[in-house]
Amino acid sequence: MAFLWILSCLAFIGATYSCGVPAIPPVITGSPDYFAKCEEAVPHSWPWQVSLQESSGFQFCTGSLISENWVVTAAHCNVRTYHRVILGEHNHSSNSESIQALRVSKVRIHPKYNPYNVNYDIVLIKLSSPAEMTMHVSPVCMAENTGNFPGGMKCVTTGWGLTCHNALVTNTGLRQAVLQLQTNDECRPFWGNQVTNQMICTGPSSCKAESGSPLVCQKDGAWTLVGVASWGSTRCSTSPGIYARVSELRAWIDQTIAAN
Repeated sequence: MAFLWILSCLAFIGATYSCGVPAIPPVITGSPDYFAKCEEAVPHSWPWQVSLQESSGFQFCTGSLISENWVVTAAHCNVRTYHRVILGEHNHSSNSESIQALRVSKVRIHPKYNPYNVNYDIVLIKLSSPAEMTMHVSPVCMAENTGNFPGGMKCVTTGWGLTCHNALVTNTGLRQAVLQLQTNDECRPFWGNQVTNQMICTGPSSCKAESGSPLVCQKDGAWTLVGVASWGSTRCSTSPGIYARVSELRAWIDQTIAAN
């Protein structure tokens, strides 16, 4: 087994890193039941997962690597250039992981972001130096502006969030939950007109997703970023979770990257 693992590693050296195709495949055993449960992810099986941290090491938000130079997260995370972007991490308590700690060069918030109704809740972070693509670090694909991700589709969210509102600490290992997309009409009985076309809803989960956490769906053999964790209940509840809808914001993402 060790010999095969070494061969696999050698074969991966110099390989191209297609978006949305992890070198270490995730194993998903959960199902989008009425109240989706958290489970620990296979280490490094979601290689675009980003931890956004203060200089002290305190994690305040998460995000997704979308290219070697750019990360996407929620605008309300209030990212600043003195924050750190941590890539390749699975276990917060481990000192043996080969992580990449990168600095922030630019922060570009959507010009229509509204902190009062949390609409257009998305921000792009340009890294001060390119991320090194490895077996543990590679980008996620992004939903096209014509992308169709209908209600009922099974998707996954990941993060180190609390497993319930009254937990005292976040999880040390990255966790995942299988969620079912909901249409905005299905979501509005819970949240009313707070739900806009720039948002996408999911069924409830025992994972209290951190702000900026990715919501990914598998399409054409690749994992695609369809949502960025935005808002919802502050506790474990049966209300839907709300994410910024990437397909509605894709044009701005492309324009901003091209201009910077």
